[in-house]
Amino acid sequence: MIIKKNSLYKSISEVTKILNLVNQKNGKLSTHTVRFWEKQFKQVKPKILAGNRRYYDQKTIEILKKIKYLLKTEGMTIVGAKKQLNLSESNIDEIKNSSITNQEFKSKIKKISTIIKEIKNG
Repeated sequence: MIIKKNSLYKSISEVTKILNLVNQKNGKLSTHTVRFWEKQFKQVKPKILAGNRRYYDQKTIEILKKIKYLLKTEGMTIVGAKKQLNLSESNIDEIKNSSITNQEFKSKIKKISTIIKEIKNG
């Protein structure tokens, strides 16, 4: 099965370009970083097709962008980034599946902010 460049799925090298994951020493794409994150974060689930080639949909690419932001920009550890992603997922699911009032929503946002600060500070 051949996947075209403009399709819904991107190859691992296309994803590393999108994320700008380039080895500073040799200028090559750091595809190994994406593979490592795949092992560390259960949210990253590429389609593996013929020849064990990985293909990533837009949702997975967005998750990888969040992971990169948490690790590289915010300086979080893998454990901290996992907690953050899990927290985001569980709260989004909870909000989607409930009839929550505006005040309850604001309260949950405050709690999330507090947890994020705690994670950042160690």
